[in-house]
Amino acid sequence: MTVSERAHELAIAAAQAAADKKAQDIVIIDVGDQLAITDAFLLAAAPNERQVLAIVDAIEERLLELPEKAKPVRREGERGGRWVLLDYVDIVVHVQHTEEREFYALDRLWKDCPQIPFVDRDLADSAAGTASAE
Repeated sequence: MTVSERAHELAIAAAQAAADKKAQDIVIIDVGDQLAITDAFLLAAAPNERQVLAIVDAIEERLLELPEKAKPVRREGERGGRWVLLDYVDIVVHVQHTEEREFYALDRLWKDCPQIPFVDRDLADSAAGTASAE
């Protein structure tokens, strides 16, 4: 994996913020070997424009709460709410409407790149609670 510690921290924090807002199909892709401009892509989907924008807001808020605050250097697509791109240099976040996610299939485009594992904290906590109850 070529992802820096900082990129990994940003990607995991952003992915959890997206999961907290019920984002779907959250994937983190290590593109560092393929691109010189960033280390990782975070992809997330939502079924409507309002949720896309809520996820984007949650990601921005979470990354500003980190000890080394992160602000996007570029933000695109917010007006339509169908595909918002947040460029943090170390990572690039793509929050897409479900239809755009399926149509553009960025996961497929970057399928040769390794994925960075992400497990939603709430799912991990509920799985741990289920296991301890048995």
